[in-house]
Amino acid sequence: MSSKVHSAGSRTEDHQPSGAEGLPFPEANAEAINFLSSLEYEELQLLFFSESLAMVSDTGEPQGELTIEAISQRSWSSWNSTATSSSRFLTPICSEQEVKTAVTSFPWSSIKGFVSEAANLVLLRVMAWRRMVPSNARFLALDTEGKLCYSTYQDLGFQTIQVDQKQAEVFIVEQTVHSEEGIPMSCQYYLLSDGHLAKRIQVGSPGCCIITKMPLLREVDEIEPRPVFEKKPLVWEEDMELYTKFLERKEELRLGHASYLRQHPEAHALISDFLLFLLLRQPQDVVTFAAEFFGPFDPRRPSTPGLGSSNRPSPFRSLEPEGDAGSGAS
Repeated sequence: MSSKVHSAGSRTEDHQPSGAEGLPFPEANAEAINFLSSLEYEELQLLFFSESLAMVSDTGEPQGELTIEAISQRSWSSWNSTATSSSRFLTPICSEQEVKTAVTSFPWSSIKGFVSEAANLVLLRVMAWRRMVPSNARFLALDTEGKLCYSTYQDLGFQTIQVDQKQAEVFIVEQTVHSEEGIPMSCQYYLLSDGHLAKRIQVGSPGCCIITKMPLLREVDEIEPRPVFEKKPLVWEEDMELYTKFLERKEELRLGHASYLRQHPEAHALISDFLLFLLLRQPQDVVTFAAEFFGPFDPRRPSTPGLGSSNRPSPFRSLEPEGDAGSGAS
């Protein structure tokens, strides 16, 4: 991690140690870690966009423009967010003063829960989108000296402001960077429902940044649940279409049977003989009796052996195909 400020003119460089000697680094608490862990890539995709705000003084005079760009970079294993801000001032800035450049490094294990200035913009958009601020969360940030310190967020509620001659409801979040050496620095962010920044006020500063044109607010696509159709018992007799098909099929079978009997007059004699034997013998199992009676007329029935056997074959036709039955017998 590095923090650098460049300026024209003379420049000196000062390498600072990673903090006060012997003092441990500050640590983010569990609430902050859990909040960062809850961020999903699909949720953040809606929050990467660019926006511009006008910089005005406390008297309303324009002072410049603040442009914020947030982009997403995703690889197969992780994703990164990059946010940049540029300011264009209308008033001249003196460049004769000496500006120091400091480079500060921290161990990787000590920056868990760290939120950079760039990631802070995306994090604020997440809070606006969820309409909530993590309670008692303590993140890590860099103060104006480039040293690691605590950063907290506070929910200041909702307020209606005028943007581009329109009334808009904003969610106000105050971020405070608690420097260990200087006084805390607080900024208030007025956020629209989709994360657009409508206003930014640095507490104690005479000016602020405001939005001049109402953006087109983004919304989450609501996926309607699938309709649930209750299963109803099918009473086909009451269904006109099914009942009509039943009558048509019944008439089709009746005509087919009548046509077969007209073309095969011997079937009448065969049925008469069966009914006569049925009345004479009166078997208990009529189905087996019918199978034994009509079985010899089946051309696919195997021939009866000449010698009697105690193993009486079944009179019913096998359900297996002839090829399978033959392979099984072999």
